[in-house]
Amino acid sequence: MTPFCSLAGKTALVTGGSRGIGAAIVRELAGAGASVVVGYRTGADEANALAGEVGARAVQADVSSPDEAARLVEAAGDLDVLVNNAGLTRDGLLARMPDEDWREVVETNLSSVFYTCRAVTRPMMKKRAGAIVNVSSIVGLRGNFGQTNYAASKAGIIGFTKSLARELGSRGVRANVVAPGYVQTRLTDVIPDEAKELMLQNTPLGRLGDPLDVARAVRFLCSDEASFITGEVLLVDGGLGM
Repeated sequence: MTPFCSLAGKTALVTGGSRGIGAAIVRELAGAGASVVVGYRTGADEANALAGEVGARAVQADVSSPDEAARLVEAAGDLDVLVNNAGLTRDGLLARMPDEDWREVVETNLSSVFYTCRAVTRPMMKKRAGAIVNVSSIVGLRGNFGQTNYAASKAGIIGFTKSLARELGSRGVRANVVAPGYVQTRLTDVIPDEAKELMLQNTPLGRLGDPLDVARAVRFLCSDEASFITGEVLLVDGGLGM
């Protein structure tokens, strides 16, 4: 009997896969039987160690560059699964936000999704199969003080993915979004305790998420068990977004 949400025989690319949520996704997909390619921009030692741990391959690329994103997809091979997780923050009030902080966040978080999806679309359409999961954020739905650039990029991912799902559905290719709430990573480690407490008060489950919570949701959407799901936004947020 095939295990639930098995990815055996499938090849998956995870961008931003060297640490945090990305690393958890890599481990989860590999544990489900997928052959995984770990895409990373920095943190070569972490990426290569993770690849060695789960029997994956690590490929360096800056997916905010269209050429680099296309090279990464080509190096990954015949993909069945694409997970776009690469992202960063450059927080600050809009009135004082430098142009570069806006551009870097939008290019890394949103344009990279366009570049990788564009590169993988034709091959997936040709074989009439494929699953794309783009990682957004609760901030893309609710906004957040001091994160106009980040919120715009993550909201853009949602609109992009819904449009992509409409374009690719007739060819058997699915595209969905996972939107994490506040997850225990390096990004949330630096949040002041008072802000964390407020987050927990507004989260019905009363805890921060774990990267594994997000990774399991991604695994499901990549699997055949989700074969009739496309264009959806799956909140993994402990109820914060209700």
